[in-house]
Order: sequence, then C-alpha cells, then structure tokens
Amino acid sequence: MTPSSSSPSPTLPIAEAVTSLLRDGMPVRFTAYDGSAVGPEDSELGLELLNRRGLAYILTAPGDLGMARAYIAGDLVLHGVHPGDPYALLTGLQGRLQFRTPSAAELVTLAKSLDLWQLRAPAPPPQERLPRWRRMVEGFRHSLARDAEAISHHYDVSNRFYELVLGPSMAYTCAIYPTATATLEEAQHEKHDLIARKLDLQPGQRLLDVGCGWGGMVRHAVRHYGVQALGVTLSKQQAEWAQAAIEREGLGDRAEVRHMDYREVAETGFDAISSIGLTEHIGVANYPAYFSQLRSRLRPGGRLLNHCITRSHNRHHPIGAFLDRYVFPDGELTGSGRIMATAQDAGLEVMHSENLRPHYAMTLTAWCRNLVENWDECVAQVGEGTARVWGLYLAGSRVGFERNETELHHVLAVRTESGDSGGFPLRPTW
Repeated sequence: MTPSSSSPSPTLPIAEAVTSLLRDGMPVRFTAYDGSAVGPEDSELGLELLNRRGLAYILTAPGDLGMARAYIAGDLVLHGVHPGDPYALLTGLQGRLQFRTPSAAELVTLAKSLDLWQLRAPAPPPQERLPRWRRMVEGFRHSLARDAEAISHHYDVSNRFYELVLGPSMAYTCAIYPTATATLEEAQHEKHDLIARKLDLQPGQRLLDVGCGWGGMVRHAVRHYGVQALGVTLSKQQAEWAQAAIEREGLGDRAEVRHMDYREVAETGFDAISSIGLTEHIGVANYPAYFSQLRSRLRPGGRLLNHCITRSHNRHHPIGAFLDRYVFPDGELTGSGRIMATAQDAGLEVMHSENLRPHYAMTLTAWCRNLVENWDECVAQVGEGTARVWGLYLAGSRVGFERNETELHHVLAVRTESGDSGGFPLRPTW
C-alpha cells in the first residue's frame, strides 16, 4: 500500500466511509483525497485525508491510534491549528470524535467498497515503538534493561530539542506558578524551591534525587540550600547534559549526576529524597518495591517528596495506545490514594498531600508555545514526524489536566521510627 492517490476511484465516498466508523458523526470538517467531505461546512477546524495509506491506517486501527498514525506519517493534515499546538482542534474533538468497533466482516466489506481489496496495515511511522511482552511477567516488563530502553526512547531524542521546548530550566515536570502571570522559568524555579521547602533542606544535608532528568533539582538544592546532592537518571543524554551543567556552574564538589537506575544506588542515610516525575515509569505493581527501596535509603526521620502525574481515581486505566507506543512506553498511572497507601505499607508516614493539577495545564501551555515558536529548529533537530508527536502529546495532555482526567500530586512522607517524625512542624507553611 503506497501513499499514492492515483489508484482507482472508490465506489463509496471516502468521507462517508470514515464517518461510518464513528458513533455520532464527524464534529469538524473532514475532507478526503477523492473530493468527498462531511461535517459542518463553516467549521474553522478540520481534518484532510491526503492518500490511500492514511485511509488504510484509519481502517486497520479505527480510533485514536489509526488517526495518530496517519497524522504523524503526514497523510492526515490538521486545519485551523499549528502542528506544535493542536489544542483548539483537540478540545473540539474531545468526547465527540468517538470510533465504534466494527466487525472484521464489516471492515472487509468497507475496504472492498473503497477499492482496497487487500486491506493490510501499512508499516507504522518510525516514531512508533511496538509494545513487547505486553501483560506478561511484570518483572520482565520493568526489568533494568527494559526500563532503560523505554526511558531512552523518550528522553534520548535531542538535548537541543528539549532546550527549545522546555526553556533554560530544562525542567520536564510540572512547574508551580506562584502567580497567574509568572513566566515558565519563574514557575520552574518555584517548583524546585517548593520541593526543597517541603523537604526542609538544610546546609550540609544529603539529598538523593531519583529520576533527576537534566539535574535541575540537584543544582537548585546545592546552589540555594547548601546540600550535597546526588541525582540518578536512566537517560544517558540527560546525565551528560546535567553533569556538564554542574561543572559549568562550579558545583562539582557538592553535586553529581549518574547514569544509573535508582534501584542501583548503594549509598544510604540520605536526609531527603526527591522523586520528580519518576513514579509514572515504574509500574503500579512495582510501587511496593519502589517505596521500600527509597525508604531504605533514608535516615530515620528523613523525608521523601514524591511528585507525579496521577489519575482522578484509583482504578486500573491504560494510558492509551498513542501514549504507550509514541511517548511513554510501559507508562502507567493511578490515583494518589494508591500511592499513599503503598507508601504507608512500606513503612513511610504520609504527612501531606497536595493536588497541583491546574499548574500542569499551565506548564503544558507554555511548552506548546515554545514548540510553536521554535518549530522550524525543532523539526530540524528531530524530524517533522517526531515534532508532530510532541505537539499532539503536549496539547492532548493539557486537555486531560484541564478536564481532571489527570492530576499532579505531591506526597510528602517521613521515615518515622520510635515516634520521631523528623522535626515535622505542627502546622507547616511552605
């Protein structure tokens, strides 16, 4: 199956065929390469199918995955939005573009009516990472080697690309906006500082930052709170960038970032541990081992701040085919209740929890703005298909946070022993 549109004309209008796969019709203007169209004629937002390969993507994977494949491959064009920020189109489609599940016989009949006599799924775009060992032994799914591969898929893209999207802070987690008019950099500074305040960092203490990314928390804690800090990340490119930044800023005697798994950290007795955006990657079934590992690395009375994306409920809910295959392989989310319960069962005393959901919607808005403003250079760094993945992922995530489908929780816990809560204040003010 090729992208060519020069094949025989279908006997069924393509726009009508695609609409037949929807439950409630097409909510925006949809046009196809055969000249057919459906949906409101006055819509400022639209979808345009360019060729037979895009049609085959949609027919062989009816739903978000097929549409995403066609779009990332360049076979489906979005009208009325910039590819770096398709937020307006996604909000228009959210809850309204609902694919039903057709039978195999119905798909065959539909394909024949479209002159697609041998309906075969085209090769997915190269940005797609096909799932392996799905739902097999959980230990294999989150082995050291497989987790390293999954992290590399997402983070070892291009440090320059991340600089363009994230800005100078190179912080790839939810910022905390002190005011509605604060800049992204001010909000990322506030995020690191809020975590430092919740951990009650003091000069001379030892901080472990697991899943440290480009070392933003490590450098902030060392520079502003006088601690000794160790960060670990599974991304080689992140570790190299972070260590270079540490040396460039003259922090090498007090800060270090290693390319390693948090499970391989041998040191113990840390006064504080920050985990900012790691929990989403480890798998819910591995939470007991995760919290037990972090507790074992804390001194008695030491604090743990767990910052992660959560669900608005504690039921199992897959992240979806697009995110699993294109963005976060093996990623998994659950609610804050499950996180707190598992931390407690691991022997940690949960002292405080905070939902910062609106801040992530604001953060994603800023990242999309950066992607749009730097679109040409971003495309030059990673290719147009990958840049499209990012625009879709960031804007779609913003919709999820705005609609409370996803949340962002801080959970602060203490390794409490013999009644010692680590000097936790009676009424904390951060």
